[in-house]
Amino acid sequence: MASYPPKLIDRLFVRRGDITLERVDAIVNAANPSLLGGGGVDGAIHRAAGPGLLDECRRIGGCNPGEARITGAYNLSARHIIHTPGPVYRGGSSGEREILRASYANSMTLVKEYSLRSVAFPAISTGVYGYPAADACEVAVRTVLDFMLDTGYLADVYFILYDSINYTIYNNFIESLR
Repeated sequence: MASYPPKLIDRLFVRRGDITLERVDAIVNAANPSLLGGGGVDGAIHRAAGPGLLDECRRIGGCNPGEARITGAYNLSARHIIHTPGPVYRGGSSGEREILRASYANSMTLVKEYSLRSVAFPAISTGVYGYPAADACEVAVRTVLDFMLDTGYLADVYFILYDSINYTIYNNFIESLR
């Protein structure tokens, strides 16, 4: 397990709330592969962003689990939306951890490519996709920290958790890294 310098850990923030209200350069959508909206955070983002998002996503033509695409944010306070389908959890032996890691890493690659200074992530795949929350948190946080450590590209990273269980898990895990 890597240990991380405080200057990286200090770039991580945990909040409980609605990701569609975040004032950051980009919010991340836990999208379904069609990119055409769905339930949970995906549906909330599409509803809040308005019909322009759906039109742009139709032109993109989908996105495989672990990949990431960037669009405008339309009616949201953020400037961009990064869409990444996470894995459906099937017990952990079907490559789910690697796909989840790719979702976060590819999202961070877009953050760097677009010179974004702040990004807000939900707890990707922990809702109806069934990924265990504590394991998903570790993958998310370590992938983001590893990206910043390996590339030297620093951004403020917000984990915006809708429920108190994930909020507590993320807070406790990040504190354990200090």
